[in-house]
Amino acid sequence: MKKFNVKKFIEEKIRELKPILNGQKAISATSGGVDSTTATVLVHRVLRDKLKVIFIDDGLMRQDESQFVRDILKNLGIDLIILNKAKYFFKNLKGIIDPEEKRKKFRQTFYEVLGEAVKKYRAKFLIQGTIAADIIETKKGIKTQHNVLEQIGILPEKFGLKIIEPLKDLFKPQVRKVAKELGLPPSIYARMPFPGPGLATRIIGEVTPQKVEIIRKATKIVEEELKNIKKFQAFAVLFSDKATGLSKGKRSFGDIIAIRCVDSEDALRAKPSRINFNKLMRIQKRITTEIPSVVKVLYDITPKPPSTIEYV
Repeated sequence: MKKFNVKKFIEEKIRELKPILNGQKAISATSGGVDSTTATVLVHRVLRDKLKVIFIDDGLMRQDESQFVRDILKNLGIDLIILNKAKYFFKNLKGIIDPEEKRKKFRQTFYEVLGEAVKKYRAKFLIQGTIAADIIETKKGIKTQHNVLEQIGILPEKFGLKIIEPLKDLFKPQVRKVAKELGLPPSIYARMPFPGPGLATRIIGEVTPQKVEIIRKATKIVEEELKNIKKFQAFAVLFSDKATGLSKGKRSFGDIIAIRCVDSEDALRAKPSRINFNKLMRIQKRITTEIPSVVKVLYDITPKPPSTIEYV
C-alpha cells in the first residue's frame, strides 16, 4: 500500500477546493469529533470568514461538549455558532425504539435544523466530515450514516446547496494525521470516535432526557477510567430492560449498563480490548455508586463481526 503523504494531501486538497468553492459562502456543522473538525479546519484554510461553522446542540453530546468545541476552534481563529436544539431532537425521537428508525429520525431532524441554518447564512456549500468507512458501511447496509447523503437517497439539491466531503477517501488513521498536521491538539486528533447521533446510539430503546443523563454520566466515567488504555473506542451503553438489584437490603429493579472497549484500525473490524479485571471492578464501583439507578455493569467481549462496535 502506498504510504500516505499528509502534507501532499492537504496541499492538493486545498488546491482542488479553491476553484470549486470560489470564495462563496459555505457552512460546516462540526460535532467536535476528529472527522468533522478536521474537515472544518481544512476548508477554513480556503474560505476563512466565508465559512460559517455551527455546532448543533442536540442534547445528545458528551458533557460540556459545546464549550469544548468552541475553545478548540477559537484557538485556531475560527468562530463557532451554537444552535440549542435539544428540545426539538427529544420531541422528534419520542416513542421511537427501532435502532434504524432512530438513526433515520435523527438524520431527518439534523438536516431540518441544518437546512434552516443554510437559508439563514445563505450558504452555497455544506462541508461534511464523511470518511471512507462511513460510505463503505452504508453501501453494505450495515447501518445508516447520517452524513452519507447520496447513498441513503437524500438529494443535496433539496436543501439548496452542494456537498463538499474533503475526507471521503480517507480512513480514520489518515484523518488523524491530517488533523495533527493542521494544528489541531491531541484532544481532537487522538480523540475516540463518537457517533453522529451521539448518545442516542448508546441507549437501547426510546431516547429520553433522563436516559441521556444516565448514559452521559456513565460515558464520562468510562472515558476517565480508560483514558490511559490504548484502544480505538470505549463507551457505555444503557439497556432498555431492567435487572434485579439490592438497595438498602431490599430487592429493586434498576438499570443495566454495558461497557464497550475495542481495538481497531479502520472501524470495519474490531476486537474487544483486554482490560485488567481490577480496572473493570473500579469502573463498576464508580458507575453503581455515582449512578444509583444502575444495578448491573457488564463488559462486552464481542468482536466486529459478528457484532458492530456501536449498539444502535
